[in-house]
Amino acid sequence: MLALFLARKFRKGRKQSGMLSLISIISTLSIAIGIAALIIGLSAMNGFERELKNRVLSVISHGEFYSQNNLTNWRELQKELDSKPGIQASAPLVSFTGLLENGTKLKAIQVQGVDLEKETKMTSLPQYVLNDKWSTVQANNKQMIIGVGLAKSLGVKEGDWITLLIPTTDESGQIKQPKRVRLNVAGLMDFSGTLGNNIALIPLSDAQQYLNIGDSVTGIKVNVTDLYRANYITHNAAMDISTPLYVSSWEQTYGYMYHDIQMIRQIMYLAMVVVIGVACFSIVSTLVIAVKDKQRDIAILKTLGASNQLISKVFIWYGIISGFVGSMIGVVLGVVISLQLSNIIRFIESIIGRQLLNSHIYFIDFLPSEIHFLDIIIVFCTAMVLTLIASYYPARRACKVDPVKILNGY
Repeated sequence: MLALFLARKFRKGRKQSGMLSLISIISTLSIAIGIAALIIGLSAMNGFERELKNRVLSVISHGEFYSQNNLTNWRELQKELDSKPGIQASAPLVSFTGLLENGTKLKAIQVQGVDLEKETKMTSLPQYVLNDKWSTVQANNKQMIIGVGLAKSLGVKEGDWITLLIPTTDESGQIKQPKRVRLNVAGLMDFSGTLGNNIALIPLSDAQQYLNIGDSVTGIKVNVTDLYRANYITHNAAMDISTPLYVSSWEQTYGYMYHDIQMIRQIMYLAMVVVIGVACFSIVSTLVIAVKDKQRDIAILKTLGASNQLISKVFIWYGIISGFVGSMIGVVLGVVISLQLSNIIRFIESIIGRQLLNSHIYFIDFLPSEIHFLDIIIVFCTAMVLTLIASYYPARRACKVDPVKILNGY
C-alpha cells in the first residue's frame, strides 16, 4: 500500500501548482456531472417503464383473440385458452366502433362490452374509476363509463345522458341509418394519455343487445404470465386451437412506447461511455501536469531505490483517487436529484407556466423516476475502468523521469 500512501501525499502536497489544482478540480467535477446526468437519465427511463406497466399495461388486456365473424362457441374457446401455457386469465369481449354525441359535439370511440366481474380480476381498470362508481354499474341500466379526457371533449360530466351512435348495415352490406342509444355516464375513468380519450366501457350483455348478436362475442381477451413475451405466448396458443383466430397483443398497440424507452436507454448507455470517457480522460491532463510538478519528488524516490513499477503504481493510484472522488460525488448528486426529480420538474413547470408533459398526448403528465441499484453500479464501474485506462500513459511517463538531470538542475 506504499503506492497508495504516496499517491495521497502527492495529491495533498503543498507544492502543487495552481494550474494543477484547477485542472484537477475541473476533471473531478466533469466526472461527477457526467455520472449524475446519466443516473438521472436512467432513473427517468426506469420511471417511464414502471408507469407504462402500472398505468397502461395494468388496465388493458395483454392479448386478444378474435375471428372474422362473431364467436358463438366462445365458452369452449375460453376454456381451451385457459389451459394453454402462459395464459393467466381470460374473459369475453364485445368490441365495436361508435360515435358519442352530445349536442353538436361528436367523438369517435372504441366501445368495449366487458364482463364487469371478470374485469375486476383481470385488470386494475376499476381502480381508476372515480368515486368508486364501478360497483354501481349494472347490465340493462343504459350505463356507460368513459374517460375524463373524453368527457371534457364532449362537455359532459358524471350523471349526464349521452347518445351512442352505432353503425349498422343491411343484408347486402349497405350502410343504414346508425342505431341511436341513450346512455347515462355512470362513471369517469381517470387515467392519462390517449387511452382515456377514445375508449368507453359498457356491460357485456348490453353490448350484445345493441349489436343484436345474441350470446356471441367479438373476441376473447387474455392476460399472460410474462408480460414482455405476450406476443409469443398468444401466437403459440392460437396455433394449437382448431378454430382459426386472429391474434393481437399489447406489443402491437402500445409496444412502441416500450421499445422507445428501451431504445433511449441503450442510447444513454452509449452516451455514458462517451461522456464519462471524455471526463475521465481529462485526468490525463491532470496527471501529466502532476508528473511535471512532482518531478523532483519522483527523482528523490528513485534515488532512494523506488522502482519504475512503484512510481507507475503511485500515479495510477493518483488517477484512481481522482476518479473515485468524482464518481462518488456524481453518484450522490445523481441519486439525490433522481429521488426529487418529479418535484423538481413540477417546480420548473410552475416557474415557466407550462406543462412539459401533456397527459392528453402522453400516458402520464409528470416526469417519473425510479433508481435501480444495478444502473448505479454499472455507471460507477465504467467510470473507474475508464479512469484506470486514462491513468496508464501519465504513469508510464513518470517512470521516464531521469533523477540525475532533475536533481542536478538540468
